[in-house]
Amino acid sequence: MAVSSPDLKAFLLATPFFGALSVAGLDFLISMLIERRFDAGATVVAEGEPGRSMFIVHSGELVVSQLGYSGRVIRMTGLAPGDFFGEMTLIEMQNRSATVVAESPTVLYELTAQNLYSCYKADIHAYVMVMQNINRELCRRLRRADGRIAELVRASE
Repeated sequence: MAVSSPDLKAFLLATPFFGALSVAGLDFLISMLIERRFDAGATVVAEGEPGRSMFIVHSGELVVSQLGYSGRVIRMTGLAPGDFFGEMTLIEMQNRSATVVAESPTVLYELTAQNLYSCYKADIHAYVMVMQNINRELCRRLRRADGRIAELVRASE
């Protein structure tokens, strides 16, 4: 179901994904979002499956995990309202890199690759801002990962 409300618009404007978008660009993207609800314990996406959409967390808590070489599930991070995930599949067209499970009842807003392409064709400025926002978040995540790797190396020395 597509969504639109003043409260949702205010919430989305405060997220890193929708930062610096024009009102028209924001309205256009909001018109394409699909609300998805998940119960606690539900798997939203699974590592290795094809992915053609990303999600913005409106409410609830989620856990991102990956399967280790030994078969053990490794918790990578938690997600909370305002966070987004799944964007990597829109950029690199690869399968999901992790599993995301709802820890509590969760409301997400889904944006498909097809919708993002429609944005590209209709409002190139909004598309560029969204891609720039995604890239900023990926850089933040890479810096955090670099820090974690450095800590692990220091701990093993």
